Formats: sequence, C-alpha cells, structure tokens
Amino acid sequence: MGLEKGSEKPLLSAVLSGRTTMSNPTPSTANGNDSRHFKGDRSPCGPSRVLHVRKVPIEVSEAELVSLGVPFGRVSNLLMLKGKNQAFIEMASEEAAITMVNYYTTATPHVRNQPVYIQYSNHRELKTDNLPNQGRAQAALQAVNAVHSGNMTLGGTASGGDGTLMPGQSPVLRIIVENLFYPVSLEVLHQIFSKFGTVLKIITFTKNNQFQALLQYSDPMNAHHAKVTLDGQNIYNACCTLRVEFSKLTSLNVKYNNDKSRDFTRLDLPSGDGQPSMDPAMTAAFGAPGIISSPYAGAAGFGPAIGFPQAGRCHHLIPHVCCPHHLTGLSMHTMPGALGPLSMAPSGRMTLHGMGPGAVHSVLLVSNLNPDSISPHGLFILFGVYGDVHRVKILFNKKENALIQMADATQAQLAMSHLNGQRLHGKVIRVTISKHQTVQLPREGQEDQGLTKDFSGSPLHRFKKPGSKNFQNIFPPSATLHLSNIPPSITDDILKDLFAGTGYTVKAFKFFQKDRKMALIQLGSVEEAIQALIDLHNHDLGENHHLRVSFSKSTI
Repeated sequence: MGLEKGSEKPLLSAVLSGRTTMSNPTPSTANGNDSRHFKGDRSPCGPSRVLHVRKVPIEVSEAELVSLGVPFGRVSNLLMLKGKNQAFIEMASEEAAITMVNYYTTATPHVRNQPVYIQYSNHRELKTDNLPNQGRAQAALQAVNAVHSGNMTLGGTASGGDGTLMPGQSPVLRIIVENLFYPVSLEVLHQIFSKFGTVLKIITFTKNNQFQALLQYSDPMNAHHAKVTLDGQNIYNACCTLRVEFSKLTSLNVKYNNDKSRDFTRLDLPSGDGQPSMDPAMTAAFGAPGIISSPYAGAAGFGPAIGFPQAGRCHHLIPHVCCPHHLTGLSMHTMPGALGPLSMAPSGRMTLHGMGPGAVHSVLLVSNLNPDSISPHGLFILFGVYGDVHRVKILFNKKENALIQMADATQAQLAMSHLNGQRLHGKVIRVTISKHQTVQLPREGQEDQGLTKDFSGSPLHRFKKPGSKNFQNIFPPSATLHLSNIPPSITDDILKDLFAGTGYTVKAFKFFQKDRKMALIQLGSVEEAIQALIDLHNHDLGENHHLRVSFSKSTI
C-alpha cells in the first residue's frame, strides 16, 4: 500500500468548517496520517470504517471511487475533496474496511491509469448530511445499495440488504476467457482468483470453441466478490477477457491433479493422462465426454494464425504489457460497462501484484517484524494456519526479517494473501514471495542463536492429511477464534479465564450447540486474536487434549 506523502491535516480545516464532521477520532492516533509520521517504520492508524484515499486524479467520478470498495462490502458514505486530490470512503463495517486495506496493500489500485493510496483514517464516521454538492456521491452510493439490496442483482444472484449473499448461493464460478490471444493456464486462474479467498478446486475445458473453467471457493461470499470484481476484466492488455458467472453446480468432483484440473485439498490424486474426467452432472451440464482439450492445439478455432509467442520470445508491442514471458504484474483493464454504473472508467486499471516468476517458489519473506517479540515457533504457528511450515529463519543480522518455507507454492500464496498487512506485536508485517527456493539450515558449528528451526517433521502440521477438512476452513485473521478439541470437563469460564489470564480481552464466548468439543471466542481486536492463536494453539487442557485454535468467519 502506498505510504507516500499525504496527510489528512491540510484538508481538515476545509472539511471541518462547520459543514461536515468526522466523528470520534481514534485516541491512539492523534497525529493521524500526517506524512511526517508515515515515513519508515511509522505506525499506521488503527482500523476504522473510514478510509483515507490519496493521489485521486481530479477527473475521477464518484462511482469509480465507490467501485473500489464494492468487492469488499457495502459502501455507506463517500466524501470527495477534488481540490485536494483526496477522498474518504466509509464502509458499512470495520471488517470490510480491514479486508479492503489488506487487499490493496498487496495490489495497489489504479484509477484512470493512476495509482491511488488507501489507508485507515483517524476518524470513525463520516457525517455529510449538511454538505453541499453531495448529490452525485449519494447517487453513486444509492446505485451500490440497489445492487446489494436485491433491487438490481448482479448476474441474477440474490443478495441480502447488508450486501451478503442469500443462503444457498453456489461457491462455484463458471469462467469463460474471450479474446484468447495468449494461453491462460490453470495456475494463472488460481493466482488471480486466490486474491478473493481460498480456491479449493479448478477444472478447465473447451466448449463452443471457448476456453472455460469451473472454480470452487470454500465460501460463496468469496465467489460473489470475485464475480463482482473480475467479470469483464482483461488478464493481459486488450485480450483474454474474463466472463464470470455463478455455476448451477454447488461442488466440483476432480479425479486428477494435472495442468487441466486441480483439487487443492487432495494432494494425493493421480495425474491421470492429462485429460481430467468430469462426473455425470458436469458432463450433462457442459457437453459430451472428451470436451476437455487444449485450446491451443490448432483445433477449436484457435489455429497458428493467431501467432502465439514462441518459447523464449516476446511479441508484445508495449514493454510493460504483461505477456506470459514477462508476467511481472497482472494488469487488468476494465471493459467499458462491465459493472454498469459502478464500473471504473475504460481507462481505469487495477493491478494485481505478486504474479512474477518468483511466485512459483514456496519461500516467503516476512519483514517489519518486532525483533524483541518474534520467535521461529510463533511464526510457525501463525503461518501454519494457511499451510504446513517446513522451515523458519529469522535473519541473524536483521532480526525484523524472516524467511518461511511452506510445503508448496500454493500454500505460500495463501499465507501471503491472508497475512500481508496484518498487525503482529504492534507492527504491520509485510509478506512477499522470496527469491530463495529453500531455507538453508545453519552449518554445524555456525552461530545461529536458535533463529533457524526445521519444522518439517512437526506433529502440529494442519494439512498433512490428504483431503483434510482443514483445507475448507481457512479464513482471514479475525477477532473471533474457533476453538476445538475441548474435553468434556472444560467449562466456558475455564476457557474465558485462560484467554483473559494470558492478557486478552474476552468480549464473547459460546459453545457449539451440537458439539461442545468446539466453541467460538471473540477477542478485543484482530491483532489480539492473532497473538492469542500463537500463544494458545496446542495449549494442554489436560485429559490428553490439546486446544486447537484457528480463525473463524463467524461472529458471536
């Protein structure tokens, strides 16, 4: 996320001149987003529903700014300060704002071909009732609310008044890639769609001379956000346009893991003969057996006349265009009218980073750690929520940095997308793909201070069992934790005292009605929950039961 010069302070006098008020500034951030405090290791404002947007091009419309927030939840208010090239976006919930900031930390949004920078505001609420010239902003907001209230549904989906999906919506998307001038692989689709949640399964095939895919998320809301954001976007400049719709299927049955199909929850599946099989329901829905074939084989209307780039050569006309040979970023230009009145302008751009050749590596670089508080074991527990951690190395001469080797590149991508931008021990951590392919263990006799640990044989790995349900219960960090493996003798007071006694604020607690081996506990903040998970996962509760802790998508 761009931490460039930009302050709320120069514009507060103009905004707070008796016409507009921003309520309840966060007490701990009195100096706010003043640029002098944003340099280096400055501490950003704490989470807030109100987001401060900087470097806004003067010609940008209200609808374009509102569209930045739509994929993450309902946008409840907007204040544009065109003379200052700044704006404030208020989300309906703090959780939506946190998700939005975390996402744009790794994928700087572009509007009208210009990067814009989003960060938490000092202020907790926008009150623009008495401000003149708010008509266009309110019209843009009403258009958003119409979409989310079900008056104008996206792609025929029913949605609730709070912007959430109605029960029963499918987590499966059907994806058609039009204008296929460059090959699109299963891996490219996985990296694009993983930005919106955990992708469980993908099947690619060709039907009606078009390259298509079925993609299953762990959560229907992830599918909803991906559809809203990606429908009509181009994978590469001016080609490979995504058409995204909900599938009638609610689950995919993948038999083989290869370059045409993948079940990310079943690493034990055979590779088959390169042609994945569909179950009867999918065959009926998408054509006769054998429809799955390469869209680049000269058949299916894609002959050599298109002129795919030959191996090792680049045929793009503009140096920064993202052809498969120079996939250093994923530039997706919005098609005109792709999202109706909520779309970015045709010249708008959203860039997804982390797509470079290094993305095939399974080693992560974690920076801006608190060197006084961090340990290899703590990083192992936290990153182990999103995959099996094999090795951790805190750098000897720069202890605010660490290398973490995951079991595979998919798990590394998953951990990066969920943990980048989170607060740990009071600091906002940065997670990127490392250029290293492995984490080296110290040589015998080499001084290491216990900073490098090998966890490859740890019994605490969550995903070593093929087809484990843990793959379907991966969620972003949240203030609510899911507790399991609780013995019958443990009461709610014992568990609440355990968390409170370790220094955490317990706001709510409840056992699962049908299974008292599981419970939800809500803590004071996401940062507290992250720390509590590190401290108390695998805590010995007696009776040969060790507490299992993970993040929950539910609230109490």
